[in-house]
Order: sequence, then C-alpha cells, then structure tokens
Amino acid sequence: MAAPLDDVVVLEIDNWMAAPSAGAVLADMGARVIKIEPISGDPMRGMSRPVKGDRFDEAFKDYDFQFDVDNRGKESIAVALDQPEGAELVRQLAQKADIFMCNLLTKRQAKFGLDPDSLFKVNPKLVHATLTGYGTSGPDAWRPGYDVTAFFGRSGLYDSMREGDEGLVPMARPAQGDHTTGLAMVGAILGALRLAEKSGQGQVVETSLYEAAVWTQASDYAVTAVDHMPVRKRRRDELLTITGNRFPCGDGNWVVFNMLPAAAYWSRLCEASGLQDIIEDERFIDSKARYRNMAALIDIFDKALAAKSRDEWGEIFDAANLIWGPVMGLHEVPQDPHAQELGMFPTIEHPQLGAYTTVNIPMRFATADVKPQGPAPQIGEHSEQILRDFGLGDDAIGALKDAGTVGQA
Repeated sequence: MAAPLDDVVVLEIDNWMAAPSAGAVLADMGARVIKIEPISGDPMRGMSRPVKGDRFDEAFKDYDFQFDVDNRGKESIAVALDQPEGAELVRQLAQKADIFMCNLLTKRQAKFGLDPDSLFKVNPKLVHATLTGYGTSGPDAWRPGYDVTAFFGRSGLYDSMREGDEGLVPMARPAQGDHTTGLAMVGAILGALRLAEKSGQGQVVETSLYEAAVWTQASDYAVTAVDHMPVRKRRRDELLTITGNRFPCGDGNWVVFNMLPAAAYWSRLCEASGLQDIIEDERFIDSKARYRNMAALIDIFDKALAAKSRDEWGEIFDAANLIWGPVMGLHEVPQDPHAQELGMFPTIEHPQLGAYTTVNIPMRFATADVKPQGPAPQIGEHSEQILRDFGLGDDAIGALKDAGTVGQA
C-alpha cells in the first residue's frame, strides 16, 4: 500500500516535543522528514526517564523512548546553523523540499535567513510552517513558551481544572499540550500543501501552544468570550448533576459518568448502584433538588460504590446500559484490550535493541500505509546521504565536515 505523503520532503528545524511531534506524524504518513539539528543534537535527547524493571537490559534502559516517539522515522543531519555556511546549506536543501517547519521565533528565523521571504527566494512553492509558544505576532510573540506555561497556564486550562476556588493548580504530564498542538500543526501543513499544489505559490502557516489550548476549550470559550464570566469550578459538589460526576470505588480506583439528560438516567443509576430507596427521596426528587443537596448525594454514592472494585462496578454499569468510563492509570492502558484491538501501541524494530512498543498516532487509514516507519535517528546519522541526495559531491561534503559545518554520526 502507498503512503499518503510518500512523495513529500520535509525539512524540520526544531527541538523539544511540540513541533517534532508534528514531524513524527508526517513521517508516519510516509513523508521524508529530515531533522536538521545542532552538532550537539536536539537538547531533548537523553531527557526522558529510563524504563523500569529487571526484565530490561542496560541498552533498553539507556534508550530515550520519549525522544523516539516524536522523532521516529526521520533522518538526521547535524548542521552548525550559527555558521554562515550552515544557514546557507539549509537554504540549499530547501530548494528541493516541499515543507519547511520550525519552532524558531521570528527573530531567529530572520537571523539565519530562514524566514518565509528568504526561503521563497530559493523555493517559491515551499510551505513554511512555524510552531511557537504564543504566535509570531502580538506583544508576547517574543516570549519562549512550553506547554505547561503557554498551553495549560496562559490559556486558562489549569484554572478551569482546579477543584473549586481553593483547589490547587494541577500539573500536567509531559507534552500533553505539545502533542495536541502538533496535531494542529499537521492540519495546517496539509491544508497549506494542498493550496500550494493548486496555486503554485508558497504558503505561510503557523500555530502556537496558546492558540491550540484555547481551541481545545472552545466549548467554554464560545460563551466566555461573549459574557467574560468565570467558568464553573469542577469540584464534585459544585457540578450540576450526579450523572455527570466521578466517584471512588472500593479498590481505590475511580469511575466517571457522563449521562445526559440527567433525568433519563437518574433511576437507572440508582438501581444499578443499589440505591433504589433514594429514587423518590424528597431531597433528590428532581434535578434542582439533587443539585441543592449534591454534597449529601455524593456522600451516599461514595459509600455505596465503596462496596466493589472499579471493574466490578463496570460490569454492573454495562449491564444497566449506563454511560460510564474507568479512570485508568497510564500503566494500564497499553494492556487495555480495546487499545490493543485499535493498534494503539504498535512495535518498532530497532537494529540494535530489537522490537519495542511505541504509541500510534490517533488516525487510521483503511487502504494506506500509515504507521511508525522506524526508530529515531542518531545525531547526524544521515548527514552524508542527505547531502548526496541533494546534489553535493564528495569534495563539497568533505569541506563542510572539515569546517565543522556538518556532523556525521
């Protein structure tokens, strides 16, 4: 089967997780993604926690799986971008590329001659894509941003997730905002690529962690942008319905409900939970009464659900045709039969390590070859081959290496 982007060449100058994750998606879709990194490599290399467990040998424990997931299937060329010859080399490579993507702030793009105007001079049909923390214009365009600060903090997402007004600000796990924004970057790139192909003109697209986070909360912002009023906090006793709440079970695990309209599920939820006696209780006789007495109602359900484990309750809730979900630990999800059936955790074959599990992108094609294409490259692993493929001869390659402009693994 053919891959959707098997004739597309991508140049990528970026680091950390957000923009690289977009490149990984494009590589999974068949694009030739060339990662241009410093001679010392992307600073993300070596940053992830090692795998745990006695069943892994030292080579597995030393491998950077978090770097791998955002850089798999790519080629690497190491270039000293701070040398004039290095920046000129990137412009030379851009002549034969379809897409140039980066996470450089605009001042750095201009400094290295990698801004849209400069690259369109060598390739007028190029798609130029930028991912930053806060966008390329506005009073904070200069500000570096990571997903914790730009995606979760500045966008209001952290505040909206607090447990009531007194609740602590939560802390996200690594790169959650990065990968969400990476998908936005992919969408922008594919739209721009289509337009460039139709018009024959280069396209400039961008996204940011900040903008992607606001779009993630678009349902709230659709109203808040109009009335400018604070959103309702997410403390359990402040939620509107018991059928849209979450509860601890007897084994310490939790379940979540999301059943609307609440009136249609109230009796079924009570019966499934062994609480038939409260269905006609005056305190909970209708939605308004249940909301007024939410704290007491939560206490009743907490005590009832403490009688069984999460999975035991799951069987009961399924039999009652309730809309519920288990709150699963990250360590449980790769063994989830449904995740396995969907192919969410495929394997990659590494020439030294052998086979290992990775994470699939959240899209599946019925008749196209879309999958992880291989492990992440070493620093400069493909430098010489890339230069040859782009038309440089042995003497030119040797001169670049001798000058320290290009590194080779």
